[in-house]
Amino acid sequence: MSELDEARVVLGSHQSRPGKDDFTSLEPHANLLAQYCSQQIKFVDDVIGPHALEKINKVQPGEILVLDNLRFCAEENIDDKREKLVKTHFVRRLAPLFDLYVDDAFATAHRSQPSITGLPELLPSAAGRLMEKELDAVSTLLEEPRRPCVYSLGGAKVEDKIPVIENILSRGKADKVLLGGVPAKLFLRARQIETKIDDGEIRDFKQFIDRARDLTEKYRDHIEVPLDLAYEDKQGKRVDRPVASTRIEQEALDIGSKTLEKYSKIVMGAATTVANGPLGVFERNGFDKGTRQLLDSMARSNGYTVIGGGHLVGLASIQGIEEKFSHVSTAGGAMLSLLSGQSLPGVDALVRAATRMRLANPVA
Repeated sequence: MSELDEARVVLGSHQSRPGKDDFTSLEPHANLLAQYCSQQIKFVDDVIGPHALEKINKVQPGEILVLDNLRFCAEENIDDKREKLVKTHFVRRLAPLFDLYVDDAFATAHRSQPSITGLPELLPSAAGRLMEKELDAVSTLLEEPRRPCVYSLGGAKVEDKIPVIENILSRGKADKVLLGGVPAKLFLRARQIETKIDDGEIRDFKQFIDRARDLTEKYRDHIEVPLDLAYEDKQGKRVDRPVASTRIEQEALDIGSKTLEKYSKIVMGAATTVANGPLGVFERNGFDKGTRQLLDSMARSNGYTVIGGGHLVGLASIQGIEEKFSHVSTAGGAMLSLLSGQSLPGVDALVRAATRMRLANPVA
């Protein structure tokens, strides 16, 4: 915070969203921030009401005030066009109180909400240091990654992973894609290998299975699917079974040991490895093996390594290897959006603000 020592700093952030168990006040966050800043941090249990506006106006140079969870405002929970967002009560009440807007929340940059794309339409704006670091890391992956470049994609949301696979392979930015979780099951099905998958959990399942088949036809040698999968036996223990053409009525909970051995070997030989999403149901005892060992292989490799998404980052922290990766992203959705070739509304808003500032202050 040294660059803002003399500034009157007001911080705003999201914590989950309404309806979720972890949707809560930011007061604990303010208390934790005080430990890192070694100074008193003021907190106000309001966002745009009279109490918040009064507290903002009283902030002195060198002081920090934390607003409560911005998503306590209903307007902050809806994505919309920036033309509408600048007219919200949120933006109209807060924008006149500030001289500069700094966005350091890469994890929310794929949203188009008042605090993300509304405020920078009316204020001189800049990217924070973390935002800058995140964008530099993803740019490295999408421009000239060191080869061979390997992606490990797992988790549950195929709607997030399929666009990434399409983009990185069509642009020639990946040499191998290692699949786990639901994406692996989808691509096994695309190869006519039956495995239990709940079609109802995947919106537009037919569309995604068709896209998986198309990708398999074009890039079969670049897409690695499991050789075996891990299941739970009647005693509740892990058992690995090879993938086969006959349907297994149990749900696979992890990649199998032979698959893990193959994936780890590919990662150890890679110059760049990117991982997003666990390879199995890592919350269940014994079925975190695939994800844990893949992270360990990445941490021991000599390549440029990037992990993203709350599950992987959390597990890497639990394993005590978080600092062994080249870059640990604070984002899941925003990182995947960029890797799939999409632009980020939050970043676009900063670019527009920078353009306005340059036009208003041309260099002589």
